[in-house]
Amino acid sequence: MLVEWTNDLPSKHFLPIDYSLCGAERSNPEVRSVVHLHGGKTPPESDGFPEDWYVPGQSRTYYYPNQQDATLLWYHDHAMGINRLNIYAGLLGLHVIRDEAERQLHLPEGKYEVPLVLFDRHLQPNGQLSYPVSTDPEHPWISEVLGEVPLVNGKIFPYLDVEPRRYRFRVLNGSNGRYYRMSLPQGVEIHQIGTDQGLLSAPVAITQVQLAPGERADLVIDFAPHRGTRLVLSDDAFMLMEFRVSASPVSDPSALPATLRSVPRLAESSAVQTRWLTLDEQTQRTVKSMGMLLNKTPWHMPITEKPVLGTTELWELANMTEDVHPIHLHMVRFQILDRRPFDAFHYSTTGILHYTSSATPPRPGREGLERYGSGQRLDRNADHRSVRGLSRSLRLALP
Repeated sequence: MLVEWTNDLPSKHFLPIDYSLCGAERSNPEVRSVVHLHGGKTPPESDGFPEDWYVPGQSRTYYYPNQQDATLLWYHDHAMGINRLNIYAGLLGLHVIRDEAERQLHLPEGKYEVPLVLFDRHLQPNGQLSYPVSTDPEHPWISEVLGEVPLVNGKIFPYLDVEPRRYRFRVLNGSNGRYYRMSLPQGVEIHQIGTDQGLLSAPVAITQVQLAPGERADLVIDFAPHRGTRLVLSDDAFMLMEFRVSASPVSDPSALPATLRSVPRLAESSAVQTRWLTLDEQTQRTVKSMGMLLNKTPWHMPITEKPVLGTTELWELANMTEDVHPIHLHMVRFQILDRRPFDAFHYSTTGILHYTSSATPPRPGREGLERYGSGQRLDRNADHRSVRGLSRSLRLALP
């Protein structure tokens, strides 16, 4: 699929730019954009490199092969230094990959397959967007933005009229910094059938849906037992939306198969190399965040990690910060092996790992994009059959 991305934006940005940030210097045009297909197996020249931006009146044509397992991807602005502002302004959307194996499952489809894009925003009294800034006018950037108003598909507390049958919901957390832990009233049957990397091997019955920024979930909810009721989807902070279930019974030709697809596990013994990578936060006077680095390496430093195409590697990623962070890999599939907490202060001062608990494998439904907390190590195997990759602290298998 060829897509021409045209920049028809105005020449002046309406949100506060921090010109001291890497890539946002005053020498650069105020308004620029480049699009990244998040989760796509995409050629490098179409991946939306952060410095390959273009200004109003220009465009880029990208090629998306769509040759990957059925899944929900999303596209968003990726311009260096201002992508948080551009995404906050609304430059994001969904991209659905289909395949024949998924079609044969007879999951809910058509009007019974519903996208839900979640994000939060600050709004001015007149309804216009507002973006919070620091107290320093020369450095307005702040490390996290948690909006006061939750929106679903761009609306405040919307409702959806549903029939008493199964629905499939393709959910994206498009927030800049907010994590969601969502639930429906007790007794409502929710099954997670997919994550960022596509369908799971089997449905997983859940009572809560946890999503980090950029994360997706593929859910099936059965409204059949709840005819004539109203069900509110909430998270820990907000009521998000309402489902209004009609009272009349309907037929439901859809299915929720016990097996969705085969997901062979990568053998840890197949890894040809192990890499240790840290996520580090720079702070000013130990209080104010000045940004984060992978392996304490600035953006324009020479490339340090050079996986070989067709090999499997083990990546161990350690979160040295005080926050939980999601991480995803560009153009590479991975499997999470386990996570293990360690003493981050001891490691930062001595360089010696001191584990505080045993390793734990991923929970069902967490084999895709993962989040990991402060002082946690994440291990992954990754498959480098694509082009380039990035990682963090669980253990990961990358083939």
